[in-house]
Amino acid sequence: MGTIRAERTGEHVFTAVNGRGAAVEVGRAGMEGVFSPVELLLAAVAGCVGITAEELVMRRTGAAPRVAASDVRPEGAHELDGVRVDVGVDVAGLDQAARDELVAVVNRAVDALCTVTRTLKRSAGVEMEINR
Repeated sequence: MGTIRAERTGEHVFTAVNGRGAAVEVGRAGMEGVFSPVELLLAAVAGCVGITAEELVMRRTGAAPRVAASDVRPEGAHELDGVRVDVGVDVAGLDQAARDELVAVVNRAVDALCTVTRTLKRSAGVEMEINR
């Protein structure tokens, strides 16, 4: 569906660009002014869940969901054990039945439609080729 190109723009810094001209700076964890690769993965998860849940939540509550994604791994590990997603929703105006229904509807939608979380749950493989 799409390809992202990453071009070196500095020491340990690459600019990732999509075919529509959007760009983001990628660098090592802890560097100022850039996203680390893991942070971009977490942004993809949070964004995908937010986009998937947005209409469902806003239709029922009138407020947008707040989504945060966190990595789950031991300190210093170079592999994630998982990703935790927290979806904040203002449910003050809903009774318990409506709250339960909202949770169920959002979970079903994310399970069915969120490409990023679906892919991570499947543990998609990565193919890499070094072109010479």
